[in-house]
Amino acid sequence: MLKFIECPRDAMQGWPRQIPANEKIGYLNALLDVGFDTLDFGSFVSAKAVPQMADTAEVMKGLKPSSTKLLAIVANVRGAEEAVGYDAISYLGFPFSIAETFQLRNTNKTIAEAMEQVQAIQELCLKNNKQLVIYISMGFGNPYGDPYSTDTVLHWAGNFAELNIPVISLADTVGVAEPEGIAKLFSHLVPAYPDIEFGAHFHSTPQLWKEKIAAAYDNGCRRFDSAIRGIGGCPFAQDDLVGNIATENLVHFCNDRKLPVPLNLERFAAAGALADKVFNH
Repeated sequence: MLKFIECPRDAMQGWPRQIPANEKIGYLNALLDVGFDTLDFGSFVSAKAVPQMADTAEVMKGLKPSSTKLLAIVANVRGAEEAVGYDAISYLGFPFSIAETFQLRNTNKTIAEAMEQVQAIQELCLKNNKQLVIYISMGFGNPYGDPYSTDTVLHWAGNFAELNIPVISLADTVGVAEPEGIAKLFSHLVPAYPDIEFGAHFHSTPQLWKEKIAAAYDNGCRRFDSAIRGIGGCPFAQDDLVGNIATENLVHFCNDRKLPVPLNLERFAAAGALADKVFNH
């Protein structure tokens, strides 16, 4: 069975209209009714860098109890220290770019500095009963001309394994992944590190989602990030055409493969209708 990781944070963070906290709370609570495994709901990052997420702590207070686990993105130890203080948060997500240019652009850190942050954040997670999710950003290539190879991804995955990171998600930050590259990485990583849960966080043009999902699934990936209506993407990646994989498409994939869909589809439809209102003002 697939794990559905819904990513409204990714959808909201680059949205041009500032979404009021009460609207975010209403939308997130609707998503918490759907039955997703995890909700990537907010981030504890610089309000100057990502103003849309400045009210994450306020939004937290309005969220209903749910069996869905909450994930918050952090970009440094300061953000992690804030996030681990909330009992309701299960996961802290850290974007670790293997392209130096993007690591500097996204978190204002070099790759070496980011690795030091990862080590410190993992210690915080272990002390506070949280799990760290590492997103290997630019995991399938980058548009900056920075060196890239699948061996580089495998190298960093090995480093994270030594730190006992429980979840590693390969992120196609700018939508450059091709099925062959996806298949190669997951076919190596999943059997090599059986104690790690590997996920896929794909950004894609609307036409290429199916091939990407299939390549990951057929090579052992069972954890998929997506967003209703395919809204979102990274505000620092500078590509308006590339958004998240649409959750609706992930449901279609399951139906095509005759896989169980672990969601309340009636409430999923209601959340989709609410998304149309939140993201169309």
